[in-house]
Amino acid sequence: MKNKTQGCFVLIRGLIRESRHWGDFTDELRRTFPDMPVLTPDIPGNGRLFKQSSPRSIAAMTDALRKQVSYPANIHLIAISMGGMIAIDWMQRYPKEIQSAVLINTSARPLAPFYQRLRWQVYPAIFKLLLQKPDAREHSILKLTANLKQNAPDILRQWRQWQHQCPVSRANALNQLHAAARFKIGKQKPAPPILVVCSRADRLVDYRCSLALQHHWHTDYRQHPAAGHDLPLDDPTWLTETIRNWQHR
Repeated sequence: MKNKTQGCFVLIRGLIRESRHWGDFTDELRRTFPDMPVLTPDIPGNGRLFKQSSPRSIAAMTDALRKQVSYPANIHLIAISMGGMIAIDWMQRYPKEIQSAVLINTSARPLAPFYQRLRWQVYPAIFKLLLQKPDAREHSILKLTANLKQNAPDILRQWRQWQHQCPVSRANALNQLHAAARFKIGKQKPAPPILVVCSRADRLVDYRCSLALQHHWHTDYRQHPAAGHDLPLDDPTWLTETIRNWQHR
């Protein structure tokens, strides 16, 4: 991969999550790539930008994130779930800025049906989640998105603290859901090298969505056998090593 050690990493989280939810993965990435800055911008409505309104389109989210990144080029994107949609849009509209992209447990129309992009088995849990109070909602999200660390009280404590500090409003959550549901992938494969990563045991988004994306663009592909949707939370060491091996292949 050309210029694989130049530029910076830009990490993009997903629906109603903020930069702090990358957890230990951010530190592991910095240790593994000590010469690469790691930037963690927030989607408006989440984290540091919780007082702002979330855009109702993926394209508008992309533009908001670009304004937070000081590097004009040689960006290595690492994005999860809805963040992967933003990464795809970024590559398609601003290809000269992106050096590579790692897309984790993401999906896109029309490659996968709606009942795989959000598994039909979790529909009741999602509707319940939108109505819950913040502390209960964070518990539900952890149970839904983690397999290996869903019973970690320290993680739940942190998540609840962050939600109290930077609460995501119901209106912003609905805006983000609206943007993700409407996103449609372009016909042409983006120019930068792409690694599609998925969790075989993801209970939120069917892993076949990642397979469909990999087959559509003939990208590199890696699969974790046991982690949940929040792969960076469940196994940050595996994910970091996977990215390192891919970057240095």
